[in-house]
Amino acid sequence: MESNVMPDSIRPHRLQPGIGFVSGPTGTLRSSLRPGVTVPIAPLLPSPASFTASSGPPPPPPPLQLHSLYGGVGMGLGPGAAGHCNPGNPAVLKEAVEAVVRSFAKHTQGYGRVNVVEALQEFWQMKLTRGADLPNGALVVYEMVPSNSPPYVCYVSLPGGSCFGSFQFCPTKAEARRSAAKIALMNSVFNEHPSRRITDDFIEKSVSEALASFNGNREEADNPNTGIGAFRFMLESNKGKSMLEFQELMTVFQLLHWNGSLKAMRERQCSRQEVLAHYSHRALDDDMRTQMAADWVNREQSVAGTIGQELAVTERELEDARLAGREVRFYKEKKDIMMLAVGQLSAANAATLPSH
Repeated sequence: MESNVMPDSIRPHRLQPGIGFVSGPTGTLRSSLRPGVTVPIAPLLPSPASFTASSGPPPPPPPLQLHSLYGGVGMGLGPGAAGHCNPGNPAVLKEAVEAVVRSFAKHTQGYGRVNVVEALQEFWQMKLTRGADLPNGALVVYEMVPSNSPPYVCYVSLPGGSCFGSFQFCPTKAEARRSAAKIALMNSVFNEHPSRRITDDFIEKSVSEALASFNGNREEADNPNTGIGAFRFMLESNKGKSMLEFQELMTVFQLLHWNGSLKAMRERQCSRQEVLAHYSHRALDDDMRTQMAADWVNREQSVAGTIGQELAVTERELEDARLAGREVRFYKEKKDIMMLAVGQLSAANAATLPSH
């Protein structure tokens, strides 16, 4: 009788983000299996909306999130603040951000006009000097969206990886930079509050909400092989971390879910525990982005227009999240991956053109 145990030489490949199968010790990460053709099975770490299996071709999965994690502005301020995230309520969002910036200025620099760009950098420098775990240092990075006319848009990436964008109409590049710094400073300050830490009480509340929302039972929550059980495992593995820190980790799993990688890993017989353990300690890098982009090139070669359609959806999602003052790294990474896919596709097409 043949053994079902997979050779050790193949195990590392099974956890790659590419969607293809591994056919053997010398097999490639991608095979002739076309992505999105087979009926999807429940992902290894599903979003709450996908705790149950669906049928038909997989649509772009929704972000992994629970209401208890994202109640208010950015990383959530509780149910009472949910309206602040509404893009249709920009005046309330602006008022909330200005209030936090003024309060921060009063307690750190005295009264007067605060330079939010400097304040944000000083905030993270202060965290580093107080022992915060920031492997890449405390540098705050700004990225302007290329444009020759207003409104100008700017994104700011915090040292841990979280990203926020300018949420107002900005007539100048300097104003766009300040707008991004304001929303990032607000979320950075709120993230320090004890209520933003993952505690035993928070875990129990989050799991209970997930069970109630998806008609689950307590046995599911205690079983790491179920979707809710995997979510509990993630929370418990990050006990003591802040909401921003947890979101930074979840971004990797959101992208793997969106790309179809989690489904492919399950088809390679990876357990949820294997995937969680591997990607909980792996930062999002260029290699991962390149593999995901290649998957979308394969989709495009199978169904023309796939990349353009997904890019349009992604740009709308990014715009909505930015104007709502939410953390946008998931959406921005999606767009960057799609733009990388566009580049790969152009290079592939150029390589196949006849030479003269």
